[in-house]
Amino acid sequence: MAAAESVKTDLMLRVPGRLPGLYMIETDKKGERRFRYWRGEAPARELFELPDWNRIAEAMLGARLVFFFGITLSLYSNTGLGRLLAIIEMARQQGAKIAFDGNFRPHGWKGDLPRTRAVFMEALKRVDVALPTFDDEAVLWGDPSPEATVERLQAFGIGEIVVKNGPNSALVSAGGRQEFIAPAEIVEPVDTTAAGDSFNAGYIAARLSGENPGSAAAAGHRLAGEKVRHRGAIMPRNAAAVH
Repeated sequence: MAAAESVKTDLMLRVPGRLPGLYMIETDKKGERRFRYWRGEAPARELFELPDWNRIAEAMLGARLVFFFGITLSLYSNTGLGRLLAIIEMARQQGAKIAFDGNFRPHGWKGDLPRTRAVFMEALKRVDVALPTFDDEAVLWGDPSPEATVERLQAFGIGEIVVKNGPNSALVSAGGRQEFIAPAEIVEPVDTTAAGDSFNAGYIAARLSGENPGSAAAAGHRLAGEKVRHRGAIMPRNAAAVH
């Protein structure tokens, strides 16, 4: 599947005798989800402590853009986190843009909010483009509004911020100005799995293609709107192109 989508697989490390994490999703009539996980022993948790972790580091140092999630941060030990953040800092110094979506999931952090906030703050010091979801930020930080989320993230020196807000307008802050970008169409979702991921993908792809942040947010809305019409995390290849 990865090869069919032109995703390189040479940096996918394999651990003998270990299996990847597994999760199952149930959706209700509104497309909202309930998860069941089997991923406690997934080798991804040890990515930056495996014998070949330096291969990942070397590839990241040559990247044009590095994108990671708060869920990514929840996987690793303090050793793994230290290595990841050090690599991100070096990649940034070599010209890579660093993009981050908090994507806060309390289960992954075992309810330890002080540690979660401390790790997030270390990550945010190294971020150029933030793509948070307002609901997540409100839970983790108590933000009362998307504007408050932007203000808090700007304190870390982040110059490009897009606050996703479900089917509502996304707040884009970049180049010294803010604007709300509404979706072109309100979609009745079949399955909201990967809606935020799809927005991120549409936004980043558009920005890498040279579009401005407002146009990129519109592309993110279009891709997310198309995704939620389909079940599962990956929509069919024959679905209409959206940007």
